[in-house]
Amino acid sequence: MSFTHKLSCRVDGIRAEIREAREHQRYYRENRQRLRAEYRAAQCAGEVPTRAGLGSGFGLLPWLLLGMGAFSNLFQGETPNPWVGGLGLLTFNSLYIYVAFRAFREETRDALSTRVALVLLGLVTCGLAMGYGGNWLLFFPLFGLATGAVVRLPHLRWVGAVVTVVAGAASVLRDGWGGLDTAYATWISTMVTAAIMSLSEAVRQLREAREELARRAVEEERLRFSRDLHDLLGHTLSVIVVKSEAARRLAPRDLDAALLQVRDIESVGRQALTEIREAVTGYREGSLGTDLDGAVSALRAAGIVPVVQRSGPPLTARTEVLLGWVVREAVTNVVRHSGAQRCEISVRGSAERVRLRVRDDGRGTTAEPPLPWNDAPADPASAQSTPLIGGTGLKGLTERLAAAGGCLEAGPGPRGGFTVCAELPVEREESRGVEERADVGGAGR
Repeated sequence: MSFTHKLSCRVDGIRAEIREAREHQRYYRENRQRLRAEYRAAQCAGEVPTRAGLGSGFGLLPWLLLGMGAFSNLFQGETPNPWVGGLGLLTFNSLYIYVAFRAFREETRDALSTRVALVLLGLVTCGLAMGYGGNWLLFFPLFGLATGAVVRLPHLRWVGAVVTVVAGAASVLRDGWGGLDTAYATWISTMVTAAIMSLSEAVRQLREAREELARRAVEEERLRFSRDLHDLLGHTLSVIVVKSEAARRLAPRDLDAALLQVRDIESVGRQALTEIREAVTGYREGSLGTDLDGAVSALRAAGIVPVVQRSGPPLTARTEVLLGWVVREAVTNVVRHSGAQRCEISVRGSAERVRLRVRDDGRGTTAEPPLPWNDAPADPASAQSTPLIGGTGLKGLTERLAAAGGCLEAGPGPRGGFTVCAELPVEREESRGVEERADVGGAGR
């Protein structure tokens, strides 16, 4: 085989490899775009969480692997009094997990029990580090991580400084000047964790503020439509009154002219009916925000502390009305029968579902009489097909939510008290508009 033929074969092979590499590159680009599009679609549908930050205490648990060196020392016989070391290791891990899972909610993070657990965690860390040294000094960065997760400004600076100084002093006493690395790692873990947690909370608060602004914009739009409706009704009714008076005056003298005025009245009335239905569609119904405000007022008047939390996108008018019924029914039961001191109302919405929960710390029973706004009892057949939840009011709400594709659950809570949970699918404004336009067209015919 000649040199020219070998060179030609080699060039052909290189060209084939280049074509194959280009094919793989094009395939990679196409799949990357497709995967990004699918991921964005899943985020919009609510199937992929978009909340930034660590999310829960599970994000802090992998750092416990820093204690594997101390754990191995127990089994290798390098630790004096292994039972004391094992008990200390178990105590440290238990306190760390307790603090980690309570650090992601403001009310639990600021609780006295969490602060006491953090102090005990610091004492156990100092005891293990001073008693054994070596790998046991790595518990100081873990303690700094827990401190950064719990403590916030303005106390973070001096608390972080104290933790770092204690870690440095203990590490230098046990490990010489090399222990300064442990002090530096403790300082970094404290400040970085606090920064990440603060940024996560800021992002969450900004998202909630954006959702609140969106809800307020919807409510302002409804108020604007109410004012437009007032102007529309005032003009239309004035025309009808004037033409009615004209028809009354003309009827004795000129019946044809009076009938012409009556036909005008009929035409104006039909046109006004159509315009009113188009203007009021979705805006005439109640607001969930109004029902929540009324619930807060009723609870405070009864001496019960209300806690209201709401997040998620704006809801359609029909969904707000259904959830408003649940709020009124559940809060009335709390005021009348629970004997509670605290009542929590939370509304959590996503792209697909919205969930309402009303929970109190009372006696955990409900046996309320029928309430004024409840519908009449359902027919016996539907009553047999629907499970009885609580009293008549909750039963009626169960039937209403089931007709809208939702569900209602009520019963004693796991920690006492009584809990009412309602869940509904999120309706699309487009589909509601199609149904309402169909109703308007049917009414016009």
